[in-house]
Amino acid sequence: MKAMLEKLLADPRTERFILAVILINAVTLGFETDAGMMSRYGSVLVALDRIALAIFCVEIAAKLYVRGLRFFRDPWNVFDFVVVAIALLPSTGQLSVLRALRILRVLRLITIVPSLKRVVGALLGALPGMGSIVMLLGLIYYVGAVMATKLFGSAFPEWFGSIAKSAYTLFQVMTLESWSMGIVRPVMEVYPYAWGFFVPFILITTFTALNLFIGVVVSAMQAEIDADRNQAVKDAVEEGEEPLVAEVKALRAELARLAKVIEQRPSQG
Repeated sequence: MKAMLEKLLADPRTERFILAVILINAVTLGFETDAGMMSRYGSVLVALDRIALAIFCVEIAAKLYVRGLRFFRDPWNVFDFVVVAIALLPSTGQLSVLRALRILRVLRLITIVPSLKRVVGALLGALPGMGSIVMLLGLIYYVGAVMATKLFGSAFPEWFGSIAKSAYTLFQVMTLESWSMGIVRPVMEVYPYAWGFFVPFILITTFTALNLFIGVVVSAMQAEIDADRNQAVKDAVEEGEEPLVAEVKALRAELARLAKVIEQRPSQG
């Protein structure tokens, strides 16, 4: 029974069916946000949502039955379990906000589509490297916020009146959102040489530190692709070795049979 169920779960047609259910459920959840659609097809949309949830629960239960505790050793299985479990929580009264979390079921596409899984795996692998860059940016922000507060706080308290305000303003400057006409040029009307602070800050944060993020992510993505390629090559080699091993065993058996025949001939003579 378990073997048959495990074979069914691993069947590509089952994966395509689950993928179709996820996509249909995503569309129905989107329609539920439209008052007009709910007034006309509300009962149908709710029914489709419950059917999709039932299918997800059956799938998770089948995997738990087949794999047991091994199910939780795979982080992607844990992710699927949590996403489906959230949908089973009561969503009435004070917990009505949990209804919005049903859309998280769409994220199950990540575990179904290999390319998405590869991208997310690369992002997770890049987190340690990103941590160092975040620490560097935090240090730069703190130094810049202290300097900006002391330099421009008296004339522009709404932007640089405190370290927190200065840090937020500098974040806006880093994102290049109205940084020139909205912030820097007004500051330069009072402090003509303010560009000497803002231009190096933008060069350090926007064009250097953020590119470090990109570099770390690209490196992690390449490592993920290389790992998948090496695994594919290893699997191909193992699959190619199996027939060779079988042939060698057959040849050994044939040689052993011939040796016995040769040994028996003198005795028969």
